[in-house]
Amino acid sequence: MAAAAAMAADEAERARGRRAALSFATIAVVLGLPLWWRTTETYRAALPYADIAGLGQQPVQLVVPIAVVFSPGSVPADLPRPLPFRDTQEMEITVNLRTSVTSRYEMVFRGTTAEEEAALAAATAREADAALRPLQDTSVGSLAVYVVPETSSLVPQGIAVYVGKHRSALVRAGGGLAALHARLRQVTQLMSFTATSVAAALSDRVPDGRLGPDARRSLKSSLGYEITFSLLNPDPKSHSVDWDIEGAVNCYVKPVLDKLSLVANFSVDSQILYYAVLGVTPRYDKESSSFLLSTQSLPHVINPVEARLGSSAASLNPVLNFLLYVPERAHSPLYIQDKDGAPVSTNAFHSPRWGGIMVYNVEAPAAPQASLPLHVDVDMARVMEVFLAQLRLLFGLSREELPAEFLLESPGNEGLADWELDHLLWAHTVENIATVSTTLTSLAQLLDKIGNIVIKDDVASEVYQAVASVQSAVAKLGMGHLHSAFQASKEAVTSSERAFFDPSLLHLLYFPDDQKFAIYIPLFLPMAVPILLSLAKIVRETRQRKKEPTKMD
Repeated sequence: MAAAAAMAADEAERARGRRAALSFATIAVVLGLPLWWRTTETYRAALPYADIAGLGQQPVQLVVPIAVVFSPGSVPADLPRPLPFRDTQEMEITVNLRTSVTSRYEMVFRGTTAEEEAALAAATAREADAALRPLQDTSVGSLAVYVVPETSSLVPQGIAVYVGKHRSALVRAGGGLAALHARLRQVTQLMSFTATSVAAALSDRVPDGRLGPDARRSLKSSLGYEITFSLLNPDPKSHSVDWDIEGAVNCYVKPVLDKLSLVANFSVDSQILYYAVLGVTPRYDKESSSFLLSTQSLPHVINPVEARLGSSAASLNPVLNFLLYVPERAHSPLYIQDKDGAPVSTNAFHSPRWGGIMVYNVEAPAAPQASLPLHVDVDMARVMEVFLAQLRLLFGLSREELPAEFLLESPGNEGLADWELDHLLWAHTVENIATVSTTLTSLAQLLDKIGNIVIKDDVASEVYQAVASVQSAVAKLGMGHLHSAFQASKEAVTSSERAFFDPSLLHLLYFPDDQKFAIYIPLFLPMAVPILLSLAKIVRETRQRKKEPTKMD
C-alpha cells in the first residue's frame, strides 16, 4: 500500500516536472522568441523603391513659351494662315541610350498692339527694348521676339537680330518664312538652352568623347557658393598695397549676386596674404625687360597658392577664388602669355570650377632712390571688370561664337541679362533633377543591399519629399513654369542630400552576424540548456512508456 502511494506520488512529481518543462518551452518559443525578435530587429521604414527606380527613365520635357510679334509691314507673304495662330516645334536631345530630353517651343504668332507699335517707334533698339519690357510676359523662361520690317532703322545696319538685356529680341524680316524660322530657332536657343548646354548639365550621363572640353568647365549646380577675393602681396617691404574691396564688392559684385540670388545663395569674403608667392619662377625677357609666365606654367601656379588660401577647408559649398597678385619688385613687371606667346590683354587667367588670378603690375618709381615701401592704390574698376568676366565664364555664360549678324545688348551693371539668368535656370534645373535621381538610386541600392542599416521615419520622409519634389519639377517644366520647376528641384536636392547623409544610416552598418552570435549566445545558452535537456528527457520517457508492455488483469 505504501509502495503504491510512493509510486503514485513519484509519478505525479514527474508529471508536474513535464508540465513545467513544457510550460517554460512554450513560453520561450511562443512569447520569448517573438518578443526578442521584435525588440532587436533593425527598424526599416518603407521607401518608394518603385518611384525611385522610375526617376531615371522619367521623360523630361522643356517647354519654352514664345510670343512672335509682327509689326506692320513685317508679315511674310508665305505665312501659312492669318494671325493670330499657334505653332509648336519639338526637338529631342539624346543624352545616352536611356536618357533623352525633349525641347518644346510653344509659339504664339500675333500682330502688335498699339502700345507695342509705339514702343517700336523708338529711335534706337535699346530704347525700344526698355519700352517693350512693361508690355511683355515677364515670367521666367518666357521669350518675346518682335519682327520688324527689313527696311527698319530700329535695328543697326548689317544686323539681323538684336537681343536685348531682358527677355525680348528684335528680328529683321526678310527672306520669307523659312529664313524667319531659321532665325527664330537661333534666337530661342541662344536665349533659353541648346542641345550642348543640356548635355553639359547632364555631363555625368554623357558617354566619354561626346562632349567637348569646354562642356565640363562650368560650375556644377549647388545650393550655395562662396566667393573669396584675395590680395597676394609677396613683397610687403617694397609695396604697401591698398585696395577698397568692400566698396568694389558693393559697387560691382553685389548687383550681379543680387540677380544670381535666384539661382543660389552667395557669401563673399576677402583676405590679404603677405609673403605669398606663385610658386613658379617667371622667365626674364631681355627684349621687353619684363618677366613672363607661359601658358604651360600656369597650372603649376594654383596649387602653391591654394595651400595658403584655406577658404575651402571649412566650407560645404563650392568656393570661387579670385586672386589679385602684386608681383615682388624683383620680378616686376610680370606678364602672362597666351598659347601663341602674345601677352594676355587682361594679364589674367581663370581655372574652370576654381576661380581666376590677375597679375597687377606696379609702375616703377620715377626716382631710383624712392623710399620703400611704395604706396599702391589698386584700380578696383579695372580689377573687378576682369573678375566679373571670369565669374561669367565659371558659370558658363560666354558670348563668344555668335553669328556675325547678331548684336547683344550689354547687361550693364547687373552683369548678366534676364535671358542669361534663364539660361542658368534651365541648365541647373535639369542638372538638379539628374542629381536627385542619381542620389536616390544610390541610396536605394545601398539600403536594399545592406539589411543592417536602420531606416528612420525622418529619413523615409525626406526620401518621399525628394521624390515628390523631383516629380513636381518635371511636371512644372512640362507646363513651361521654369521658376517653380527650379524651386522644386532645389527642394528635391535638399531632401535627397539630407536623406543620403543622415548619420543614423551608419549606426549599424558595421555590425556583422558573428558579433550578434558573440553577444546573444552568453545570454540565451544558460537558459536554453535546461529547457532543451528537460524536453529531451520528456521525449525519452515517452518513448519508454510506449515500449513497456501493458499489464492485463
